[in-house]
Amino acid sequence: MKTHLNTLFITLEGAYLRKDGAAVEIRHDGKSKLRVPLHNLEGIVTYGWDTTVSASLMAGCHEYGVSLTFLSPHGKFISSSYGGVSGNILLRREQYRHAESEASSLAIARNMITAKIHNTRTILQRAARDHGTKCPQRAHVLTQTSDFLFKRISACNRATNLDSLRGIEGESAAAYFAVFNHLITIEGPAFLLNGRTKRPPLDRTNALLSFLYVLLAHDCRSACETVGLDPQSGFLHQPRPGRHSLALDLMEEFRPLFADRLALSLINRQQVKADDFELQENGATFLKPDSRKKILTAWQERKQETFTHPFLDETITYGLLPQIQARLLARYLRGDHDAYPAYLHK
Repeated sequence: MKTHLNTLFITLEGAYLRKDGAAVEIRHDGKSKLRVPLHNLEGIVTYGWDTTVSASLMAGCHEYGVSLTFLSPHGKFISSSYGGVSGNILLRREQYRHAESEASSLAIARNMITAKIHNTRTILQRAARDHGTKCPQRAHVLTQTSDFLFKRISACNRATNLDSLRGIEGESAAAYFAVFNHLITIEGPAFLLNGRTKRPPLDRTNALLSFLYVLLAHDCRSACETVGLDPQSGFLHQPRPGRHSLALDLMEEFRPLFADRLALSLINRQQVKADDFELQENGATFLKPDSRKKILTAWQERKQETFTHPFLDETITYGLLPQIQARLLARYLRGDHDAYPAYLHK
């Protein structure tokens, strides 16, 4: 249980939430664990299937204007309660207004892509340091690409429209995946990345990355829904029927940290092996059903790791990062911040 940005996150399975005077009380196994005044909150978010909320607390949340959101243990959005009058329409109107403006969309998307490239450089720089004297040629290649990405960050700041920003993001991604094999330390061709392929993935590493990106997209969609944003109305990705463009926007800055680092860790530690994948005759490669369970377990463990958020200067789990960033985006759209503070990993 932790409060961030006036939002109470409940991750304790089997928790019982009740109204105690003008406060919410969290109980577990018959014992009181936490008590927070409702007037200090703007939202309560619960993770898990066994969380119980009293009717009196639901009424109290309505009275104090506190949203109540239910997520699955894996962070999938289930439902939200906002009472009789919701502020979501005002937030979404601001979201649509920004999405219709090229300049406003560019200001948000630029920060997201700058953060993505910065976080990608962090992975390359760390790997270059780790290789060091062990493999100077590999370290040199990674350093060169890192230097190129630094120039792409400067180009982001000079981008005058969304198309040019998309071009910069595409160049950066191509350069990054061109040296991705230098981040893989195990011997043999089993996990060599043959360029980034998506539908379908054509090698094991692409299959693993695609599966992790799907998990991340689900978490980002849940974060948007929880805050009250429309996950289909984005700023960088063009809206299409059935496409959650805002969730795709939001996940850009998390891809290197959530998916790429976990994929590399699983491969280099040999926690996933070649026989965890099914290779089809047309070249498509997919994780086997039993192997997906192993990846899901590693994903959940990764989300429990903690770090200090640079903007909040608070310790949070990686699992809460999409939720935090979605709330920061909502605050920017409401005018509470001068710019959207995208997540820059240190």
